Amino acid sequence: MSDALDMSMQGIEQLSLREYAEKAYLDYSMYVILDRALPHIGDGLKPVQRRIIYAMSELALKPGSKHKKSARTVGDVIGKFHPHGDSAAYEAMVLMAQDFSYRYPLVDGQGNWGSPDDPKSFAAMRYTESRLAPYSDLLLAELGQGTVDWQPNFDGELEEPVVLPSKVPNLLLNGVSGIAVGMATDIPPHNVNELIAAVIHLLDKPKATLEELHELLPAPDFPCGAEIISPASSLLEMYQSGRGSVKMRAVYEREKNGDIVVSALPHQVSGAKLLEQIASQMRAKKLPMVVDLRDESDHENSTRLVIVPRSNRVDADELMGHLFATTDLEKNARVNMNVIGLDGKPQVKPLLPFLKEWLVFRKETTRKRLEFRLEKVNKRLHILDGMLVAFLNIDEVIDIIRTEDKPKAVMMERFDLSERQVEAILEIKLRQLAKLEEVKIRAEQDELSKERDNLEKTLGSDARLKTLMRKELKAVAEAYGDERRSVLVERNEAKAFSEQSLISNDPISVIVSEKGWVRSAKGHEVDVNKLSFKSGDGMAFIVTGRSNQNMMVLGSFGRCYSMPSYNLPSARGYGEPLSGRINPPSGAVFVGGMMGQDEERYVLSTDAGYGFIVSLGELQSKNKAGKKVVSIPAGGELLPPRKVTDPEKDLLVCISNQGRLLSFPVSELPQLAKGKGNKMMNIPSAKLKTREEFLVSVHVLTMTDVLKVYSGKQFISLKHSDMEHYLGERGRRGNKLPRGYQRVDRVELEADD
Repeated sequence: MSDALDMSMQGIEQLSLREYAEKAYLDYSMYVILDRALPHIGDGLKPVQRRIIYAMSELALKPGSKHKKSARTVGDVIGKFHPHGDSAAYEAMVLMAQDFSYRYPLVDGQGNWGSPDDPKSFAAMRYTESRLAPYSDLLLAELGQGTVDWQPNFDGELEEPVVLPSKVPNLLLNGVSGIAVGMATDIPPHNVNELIAAVIHLLDKPKATLEELHELLPAPDFPCGAEIISPASSLLEMYQSGRGSVKMRAVYEREKNGDIVVSALPHQVSGAKLLEQIASQMRAKKLPMVVDLRDESDHENSTRLVIVPRSNRVDADELMGHLFATTDLEKNARVNMNVIGLDGKPQVKPLLPFLKEWLVFRKETTRKRLEFRLEKVNKRLHILDGMLVAFLNIDEVIDIIRTEDKPKAVMMERFDLSERQVEAILEIKLRQLAKLEEVKIRAEQDELSKERDNLEKTLGSDARLKTLMRKELKAVAEAYGDERRSVLVERNEAKAFSEQSLISNDPISVIVSEKGWVRSAKGHEVDVNKLSFKSGDGMAFIVTGRSNQNMMVLGSFGRCYSMPSYNLPSARGYGEPLSGRINPPSGAVFVGGMMGQDEERYVLSTDAGYGFIVSLGELQSKNKAGKKVVSIPAGGELLPPRKVTDPEKDLLVCISNQGRLLSFPVSELPQLAKGKGNKMMNIPSAKLKTREEFLVSVHVLTMTDVLKVYSGKQFISLKHSDMEHYLGERGRRGNKLPRGYQRVDRVELEADD
């Protein structure tokens, strides 16, 4: 049985699975790298692109011809040269026709070839029509002039060019992107005027530095028209290494009506996707200053995106700076100049080696073209020499043709002609035997002789060859040169709005209940009677401010707690417990709240008669446990904070429960960050501990305020001008209020109507 098995295995190569898989994968990798994904440095095309261009030229779809259905081209491409899927071939063809994808399109399309919003929204190939664009002549014009090598197609029935004889570095003009196995390429497009200027400079000065070339070729030039904001040093480093990135930013302007209009987007950025990015921020309430978005792009304005600010007061530059930082209005284009070189190997080539290698390709192509033409000229001159001999001996030639059985051999021997010359003579028509033809032959001889001499001189002189290359490059720049679309601009780094700056600046009132429930209402005029509270609860205090300010509450143990006010629950309900946002100690109650700018000042005090001034900035804290601010003396309690308007004119009014009142300028109190403070009114410590005497109220009295001191149901009103009797030095006992008000129950401060 084993002998039979051995006999059946004869002639079969055996490999381990590891060896087979490794070889198969490497073969596949090299195929993808060399024959699918990476472009050639000579013509800048991938195989599928090269085959599309060649197939269209074979179909006579020249720039001046009539458009033909794209399906016709795709059929020829996949049937003759590229045996892959028709959709892949058509997509490659579409890309070469899109003026927003290619800086200099190779295909002239008619019909729906996609849009910048959705490049893959093109119509099926049975609907669209195409022909070669004028730019394609730069790749095809020298194809039939012996300039490039040819190879058999996939089935060996036809031949196709290995590479096209490009007159320009097409790879740098149109760019390309591709993903192979283990490597990728991303080459940005450039401007033809700038690139040819750099190539000519390198042609004239082979030892030119990269810095010299960078002055002529400062940056890529994308078809979209967005600004390039990468610094020159970054671009130089990119060209030096062959890797890097190019930062692009959209172009915008503000119209007279206040709308912001975006007229150019970074390369390969979809306007529809961009508007969705902005709209998502609006839905998340991260762009309160934007009220509307519109896409007004049309055939006249390929990109016109309208952003409508809430008002003319919105700073357009700040708004766009935020959008640049958070959307695709600013985008980096990756650069990886990985190409297949003249040696057939893939390699990342920096700008200087890239251009030098392309010049080698162009020089060799030009030399082959001249040699091919010289060969044709010499062959024609050889024929003309023979024809001239025949015309000079026309009668004898005619006689030989009429009388000899083998006129070719006789003429070759008689006139010392070659076989090719004799064949040309035998093909002369009778009407060409006129005397005038001799004149034409001699004129053509003279013209071709001059051309031969010129070709031989050019081929024999490196300087003349360079002069010809320079002349041809300049002709290309004159024919196809245009203005740079991607303007180079220095811009500051875009910064997104902070969470605080995105909050709307609206007036609000924050309501805190006795049991520590908080909520907010719009505006500063809140009808307290319409507020509802949970059973057993009531209002403790109201604080007014702006929605972009922090709310600060003062706890009974002397700690201050900060929290954002913009996201507090609505006053329509009961609100939510403050303990859900902060962590006060057990048993703490909230005695008052504060809102305002960081520089605004408040008086913090205790009923033991001590106090100080503090700025709101000193009270801010991100700690949920709050910040210890006031040290409370034994037996004392914290009083509500009072806002200071004008320290030089405002009076600090201290009133005890036993009817004593002391007033003095607020400026006499020190400004501290925290602590016990200074003595405001003298309260005996013994009476404080037994709660026999303490401060009922501390108020800051302005020139327009009225102080109402209640004793039971009756009250006495005191204005700023009434305080002269009670003025005294800080820390004194103060004077007694009038008889009947020496038992103070509460004190209220109202504005003087």
